[in-house]
Amino acid sequence: MTALAQAPRRRFGPFGLIRIVIRIMAMLGLLLACLPPYYLFALLRLHNPWPRLFLAGIGWIAGVNLRVIGERPRGGAFLISNHVSWIDIPAIARATGSAFVGHDGLASTPLLKHLCAMNDTVFIARHDRASVHRQVEDVRRAIRDTGALTIFPEGTTSDGTGLLPFKSSLLSALEPVPDGVSVIPVLLDFGREAADIAWVGDEHGVDNFLRILARRRPVQLTVHFLPPLAGEAVKDRKAMASAAREALLAAMN
Repeated sequence: MTALAQAPRRRFGPFGLIRIVIRIMAMLGLLLACLPPYYLFALLRLHNPWPRLFLAGIGWIAGVNLRVIGERPRGGAFLISNHVSWIDIPAIARATGSAFVGHDGLASTPLLKHLCAMNDTVFIARHDRASVHRQVEDVRRAIRDTGALTIFPEGTTSDGTGLLPFKSSLLSALEPVPDGVSVIPVLLDFGREAADIAWVGDEHGVDNFLRILARRRPVQLTVHFLPPLAGEAVKDRKAMASAAREALLAAMN
């Protein structure tokens, strides 16, 4: 998280609590429905869309009203996106069927590592240059299996109104860009309610999760797919980080 803004603490009213319970029960029901076909597809070694379908369903249950601008990625694509809240992940999964890149700290918790692995998450060890070759292979496998892979190069969430510096080290596994893979900046725009959705300050992740589930109004989210980076913009990870950040800032303005 970041300290850009202080998220308000809220007490949920009775209707908010009812919405939380209904939505959590619906999410658990969706999980139970998706697990059997997931393991069946895994057993048969088939292309497994169920993790992305589950994430897309989570976003729908949470009340995300998704709007897409620009051309959705086709074929192999590496998506570079800003990061505002946990809702970003199910929203992008719903729009693209993408898997995600996470930092290796997420892999330290066995249950979380297992859940991330089910969704073809690629873990990046930013300070372990010796593992870059393995990370490159993981990136290529994830793109081959899912068609798209998303990274949040800010490394944490922002307040939704600006961008934090991009950590180019997170892009090391994409250097050089594999043949046939497009590098596409993606802007997640929550409009005027960005500050209300954002997970920033000292707010706990669970609080942010419940706060969004308690909402009566839908979460209005526009996903902008910007033109793919090309030429000098993809020559190395620093160029990609800089070009993607400039493209996102221009789209914000």
